[in-house]
This record gives sequence, C-alpha cells and structure tokens, in this order.
Amino acid sequence: MIDGAGLLARLGDRFQAIRGRLTPDAGMDKITWFRAGGPAELLFQPADEEDLADFLRLLPEDVPVMVVGIGSNLLVRDGGIPGVVIRLSAKGFGEVETSGEKRLRAGAAAPDKRVASVALEAGLGGFHFYHGIPGSVGGALRMNAGANGVETRERVVEVRAVDRRGNLHVLSNADMGYAYRHSGAAGDLVFTSVLFEGVPTERGEIRAAMDAVQHHRETVQPVREKTGGSTFKNPEGSSAWKEIDRAGCRGLAIGGAEMSELHCNFMINTGTATGHDLESLGETVRARVHATSGIDLHWEIKRLGAFLPGREVKAFEAG
Repeated sequence: MIDGAGLLARLGDRFQAIRGRLTPDAGMDKITWFRAGGPAELLFQPADEEDLADFLRLLPEDVPVMVVGIGSNLLVRDGGIPGVVIRLSAKGFGEVETSGEKRLRAGAAAPDKRVASVALEAGLGGFHFYHGIPGSVGGALRMNAGANGVETRERVVEVRAVDRRGNLHVLSNADMGYAYRHSGAAGDLVFTSVLFEGVPTERGEIRAAMDAVQHHRETVQPVREKTGGSTFKNPEGSSAWKEIDRAGCRGLAIGGAEMSELHCNFMINTGTATGHDLESLGETVRARVHATSGIDLHWEIKRLGAFLPGREVKAFEAG
C-alpha cells in the first residue's frame, strides 16, 4: 500500500539539509508518456550530484529505490511504486557541452535530442541517431539505446554514477558491460553524467543524417500518441513488428490500450488505458506471437511498481 506521508514521517527530519525536492504520493501518470499508472510513494528530485549522494547516504537501506528519466519508455503498474523514486531534473543534470575537439559531456537528465543538437553545432558525427530517440541520457546509458544502426555504447568513454550508499563511481566503457539494449552495470547505480566521443564530420552531412532520422520517425511511428516507444526488443534474425503483424496483433486492443495500426510494435494509450490494460495487452501479444512463430518476445519497455490487489497480470511463459 502506497503511503508517502507515512514514509516521510518514518524518515523523520534526517533530510533537513537536503536541497532537492521531496514529493509524497507523486502521480507517475503525469510523468510517463503513457499517462497511466499509480503514484510513487516518495519522489526525490536532487539538486545536483552531491545532493543525490547525500540523500542516498542518509536513506535507510531497507527503503527501495528506483530511478526514472523522462518516462518515455516506462509502464507504471496501477498499485504504484513503493519506496523512493529518483528523477534527475534538467536544472542539475541537464547540461550538454563540448569537452575538447571530439568529446561531449552530458548530464543524465539531458534529452537525447539535445545531445544530437549540440553534436551538430560542434561538428561531431555519430550522434544523429539520438535525434529520433525520445528519452534522456540516463536511460540511454542504462539500456544501450540505439537506432538507425548506431548504439550508445559506440559513443561512451566514461560514466559518472552514485551507488545506493552515496559513493561516487567513474565507469569505463568496458565497465558498463554493454549488450543489445542492455547494460551490465550494477542496478543500484544512478548515472549522473557521461563523457561521449564523436567523429569530426561536416555539419551538412550530420544535418542530412538527422533529417533522415526525423523523416523516418514521423512517417512510420505514432509520434503524436501516448506511447512508450518500441514495446519489445527485436528477436534475433527478425523484427518485433513483423512477428506481431504475422500473429494478427496489429490494432489489437484491450481496454484503452492498443497496438498501433501505424507501427504495431508501438503500444498506445487511446485515452483511458490503465497500467493493467497496457501490460495485459503486451502479454497477450507475447503469447500470440509465440503461438504463431515460436518466438519469445522480450519487453523493451521498463515495467515498474505493484499490481492492485486482484488486478495482477500473469506474464506469458513459453513452454
């Protein structure tokens, strides 16, 4: 049961020196692009990296911690998220600036599109794919976000992060343990900034690549809908949308949730979807795809929080 006021009372006055913002029972439906789901028991928006470290140092170890970005690929369950949800804000973590001739330093809250824009101004190639990813840098680091044949891991030099006990870490590219849409870095690390490296490139060439990304996105993706982006990872040797289409799930709907007619690997909230509707639809699609082609689709959207009692969604399990 979510009780933000009760959690604040339990924590007492230990956070009096914290400069960031603490919000009990914060509505995650106002944060996520799906515009659905229950509240965060306690939402913390730190002022800067030092404030984040101080907060985590003071937070009792038995209080769960979850980190979210701008909510573009997040499905929050209707029972809400227990414990503390940390959301880095643009004010303390949103800067993107050049660092030498070939490098950029970006805060974890910076939008991916902002990274692409600054790289264009600096004449640095290799970041055009970020122009089409509606997320933030922290999420891109955690899930090795990629598009148009480029992945985040190709650009990362080093990452700054704070662990659950408030200790600062600097991770190399190898330390991040990258794989397809995955980072092997410890799950308790809160990424705060990254040093990227690009390739000096003519601005006209970069602009053309960014325009191509934008055109592709606007013509084949439901960019004006309440969506969480790609719902499932591409299976080896195929594309998620092809398998979903083959299983007859284009346009499939449960409650207010629907697999987009335009791009059937995009799940959308048509206006009244709950977290239960969205996750139920996703698991139904997984079951139908497996029945049709034997392929087990894996979620790319991150699902967080608890189910409401009696409203659990059973995950499809192959075999």
